[in-house]
Amino acid sequence: MKLHEADAKSLLLAQGLPVPAWEVAHTAAEVRSAAERFLAAGPVGGKVVIKAQVLIGGRGKAGGVKLAGSPDEAEVIASQILGMDIKGMTVRKVLVGPAADIVKEYYLSAVLDRAERKILLMGSAEGGVEIETVAEEHPEAIVRRHADPLLGLLPFQARELAFAMGLGAHLKAAVAIAQGLVTTMRHYDADLVEINPLAIILESEPGGTPVERLVCLDAKITLDDSALGRHPGLEDLRDPDEEAPEDKEAREAGLTFIKLDGTIGCMVNGAGLAMTTMDLVKRAGGEPANFLDIGGGARADKVAHAMRLILADPKVNAILVNIFGGITRGDEVARGLIEARAQQTRDVPMVVRIVGTNAAEAAVLLEEARFQTASSLDDAAAKAVAASRSEGTPA
Repeated sequence: MKLHEADAKSLLLAQGLPVPAWEVAHTAAEVRSAAERFLAAGPVGGKVVIKAQVLIGGRGKAGGVKLAGSPDEAEVIASQILGMDIKGMTVRKVLVGPAADIVKEYYLSAVLDRAERKILLMGSAEGGVEIETVAEEHPEAIVRRHADPLLGLLPFQARELAFAMGLGAHLKAAVAIAQGLVTTMRHYDADLVEINPLAIILESEPGGTPVERLVCLDAKITLDDSALGRHPGLEDLRDPDEEAPEDKEAREAGLTFIKLDGTIGCMVNGAGLAMTTMDLVKRAGGEPANFLDIGGGARADKVAHAMRLILADPKVNAILVNIFGGITRGDEVARGLIEARAQQTRDVPMVVRIVGTNAAEAAVLLEEARFQTASSLDDAAAKAVAASRSEGTPA
């Protein structure tokens, strides 16, 4: 689950990281009021930044991030940004905050490194741009350190990271922020915590003397959906308007679904078996249209729901069902498939392989309903690819 910048900043702030003040506004009038407060509290001649809150990159290039020097200007700019379409997403709210006097921008993130089974810290002095661009053009500019899975990011590792990024003059703050990212990631079961830019900014002391301060200017956090039950309140941060309809439908039905670009719809129980099924479809010369795990113990209604989800993709011209019955009963799956086929609005060939619990009962039901079945997974994949090709679209 991706979080909006404002919500991500809230989680960072809760873990003690330095984040400049901000407000969220849904109307131009609210933006004006927020701008009045920030400009009154800031230095003479200061500005506010107005940032579109959409779960996609490239907001600035699309005109979704602008500065305003007065409440009137802020209101006008807000009216332009609110309702704007940015890469297919409609801006429904904006973040308003004091514009920072940036001295230098950096990049810092904590991401789950599945291969190493550790949290990976990545930092770079090339902040303000996408890390993929830096990795491609200047790979030597990225500094990496793995955090201990039990102890977190140790102080000496954080210091090494800070010095390598050129943050020796702000060592204490850099160490605290780096360790804070790991703490945030572990505390909320996040897959990614990204600060881009992490910036040195100039702020005025009470006497008017400018001082440099290291702060988190932007934030991006992705949470593990499977762990949301451990964190009451985080589910409320989900933005349903920014979620694909099929993703929302699958989540509400208790299905794990990821849409892909192929033509062969796959319905499987178990993530590992689903990955194996997709691999065998590829090996047989086809392209899977989705990853779909109906989970253990799926009943007929859930199976029917999953089938409707697959058929909602117009590119799907064949379906492969691969069920290993442990907790899941094969006859329940068969009944769900029969129900789904009776309701489907277009005729799509389907290949079914069911083994395990009540597989014999399932075979009888499928034979009576005249489903095409397979004796093995390799056989099922080959038949699904052949069916897809016979429909006139290359698999």
